[in-house]
Amino acid sequence: MKLHSFRLRIALLSSALAGSALVGFGAVSWFQIYNAQIGRLDAQLFNQLMRATPKLPPRGEPEQGTPLRSPQRERWQFYRDSLTYAFGTKTKIPIALLVLDHNGNTLYQSNEVLADLDVKRLLLRHLELTPLPPFPKRPPPPKPESTNPSAFAPPSIRPPQPRFVTQQTATETWRIGAAKFPNTRVAIAVSLQAVNQEMATIRNIFFVSIPGALLLIASGAWLVSGHALRPINQLTGVIQQVTVKGLDRRIPIGATDVEFIELIQVFNQMLERLERSFTQASRFSADAAHELKTPLTILQGELERTLQQVDPGSEVQQRLSNMLDEVHRLSGIMRKLLLLSLADAGQMSLYLVEVDMSELLIEMVEDVELLAPHLSVQTDVADGLCLKGDRDLLIQVLQNLLSNAIKYNLANGWIKIHAHQTQTTLYVTIANASIDIPSSERSHIFDRFYRGDPSRTRKVEGIGLGLSLSREIARSHRGDLTLDSTASCQTAFTLILPILQ
Repeated sequence: MKLHSFRLRIALLSSALAGSALVGFGAVSWFQIYNAQIGRLDAQLFNQLMRATPKLPPRGEPEQGTPLRSPQRERWQFYRDSLTYAFGTKTKIPIALLVLDHNGNTLYQSNEVLADLDVKRLLLRHLELTPLPPFPKRPPPPKPESTNPSAFAPPSIRPPQPRFVTQQTATETWRIGAAKFPNTRVAIAVSLQAVNQEMATIRNIFFVSIPGALLLIASGAWLVSGHALRPINQLTGVIQQVTVKGLDRRIPIGATDVEFIELIQVFNQMLERLERSFTQASRFSADAAHELKTPLTILQGELERTLQQVDPGSEVQQRLSNMLDEVHRLSGIMRKLLLLSLADAGQMSLYLVEVDMSELLIEMVEDVELLAPHLSVQTDVADGLCLKGDRDLLIQVLQNLLSNAIKYNLANGWIKIHAHQTQTTLYVTIANASIDIPSSERSHIFDRFYRGDPSRTRKVEGIGLGLSLSREIARSHRGDLTLDSTASCQTAFTLILPILQ
């Protein structure tokens, strides 16, 4: 998978957008749920503070320093127990209660207040901050003639406005509700332990569900993008199959999306133009080589006949011999161009027969020893290397390779020939001593009319078509010809041919 894949970017961007939305939704939801829990707890605290009003002793009882009478303490203890039932008994939520009179004397304090001085300080501080509700004014006496019954009703007292705040001690987090009544002050602190546990559970659910949802979204985006990019993949597949024999391929439009129809049409038109141009070029090369073949044959025959008529050793005979050599060279070029044009058009016909490569190599080694006696020839050719192939074309390949090994060899150099086969493939490697081929030239070694010698002089005969033609012949046999990576001061080519055609 490539890092700059468009499909991967779609999946990652979709995951990033969805992840941002999910994280934002999760954070907002978490805070909304938390605020709802706190709001519900505040409502319960408000109700319990309002329930504390009927249990208040009359104002002025007791005086400062006077202990709380047992019946009053029992009523506050009963009120404290009722808070436990109101806020839930299953979770055993810690609840602290502190009751002061209007002078600031402690009327009642629960065990939680006695056990934790920090809680008591918090309750006392918030009782001091809670405003005292105003006393109602005495209404004027009703007029005698008034017959409105509501005029004789007792005045209504506005309920106190409790103050709610969240505070934290060393061991607990508390939600405190405090209210001042005309003759008492009441503060209730409820531990947020249960709320925090519930919110932690919700947070853990988000931590598990959001990555899972992102994984599903990324997988879905990957599949959807792959389906959307399927026309591009089809186009890529067709482009990869475009060879000399595949220029007639076209991508069917069918039910393709509108966004890709124009692209596919342009590509099909490009293939059509390329096929037409390539057909014309191949036809021109084949026709030119074929048309030149006849006049070259006639010219060769006339030169040979004229050579027989002139005086031996004369200057005219020398010139005619040079001209005949050039005609032979030009005829060889025409034959190679004709074979290459047939290979380009995929029309190189093979006359398949049983070919004994071991025998061919032994015969050519003898020719090399006669043509280049100054070179050391080493052979490692297995016996019985046979395959189905075109004997004449394979001989031409081996001759080209051995000819290059002789021409581009070093003085008093060497040639090594190694041939072996596996169950399905035959390998022939021809190596020779030579100067190093620059890395910039290795990729062009099979190009047509390419020669390593920049000056292109006649010092080394050749026109740069031998290797290109040899590789085309090997590929027409469903094989290949490769330039091997070797040590310095040597060059090696390997001919790869399948045994079964």
